[in-house]
Amino acid sequence: MINEIRYQFSTSSIANRFLNELKHWSKADVNAKLFKASYSVAVSYEYEVGKFDYTCSDLDDLASLHGGIEI
Repeated sequence: MINEIRYQFSTSSIANRFLNELKHWSKADVNAKLFKASYSVAVSYEYEVGKFDYTCSDLDDLASLHGGIEI
């Protein structure tokens, strides 16, 4: 199943930093792209149904380090 989460940041440069960090992220295989005037990043990943997945929590933690919030 595919899960998609969107995060908003205060500036486009911070959104780009978050995006670049996800390109080299070792915790999970995610697809990320700029979204909505480049202040936001859309992240999608596949998770296995019936199994607990920490990816969403890890993404939230990483986004909060950059001052991002889930939208």
